[in-house]
Amino acid sequence: QAQLVESGGGLVQAGGSLRLSCPASGRTSSMYAMGWFRQAPGKAREFVAAISWRGLSTYYADSVKGRFTIARDNDKNTVYLQMNSLKPEDTAVYYCALARTSYNTETPRLAGEYDYWGQGTQVTVSS
Repeated sequence: QAQLVESGGGLVQAGGSLRLSCPASGRTSSMYAMGWFRQAPGKAREFVAAISWRGLSTYYADSVKGRFTIARDNDKNTVYLQMNSLKPEDTAVYYCALARTSYNTETPRLAGEYDYWGQGTQVTVSS
């Protein structure tokens, strides 16, 4: 079992920035991709970004492309999400997730492809 714990959420004004962190502990698997999802009130959980095992590949939702950056530090088993130019529509609970993979360039984009999830961290962007 792997455990994921998100941190870094909070309240920020539109145009501001936040950096989310998510360290993974426990039995994480020898090779895994990591991703970020978010869920706004009354809406389905949606994909935000994913990064492959060595960070060679990344993938972003169109809604965050150019504003968010996903990165990872495998020495720390940690994935990050740098969020810039935040908008009120970015308000949501943000979840990190871990997907066991067979290839080091995989960037899973569906929630069902992920094996472990964190509890989420709230991000609120005021207008």
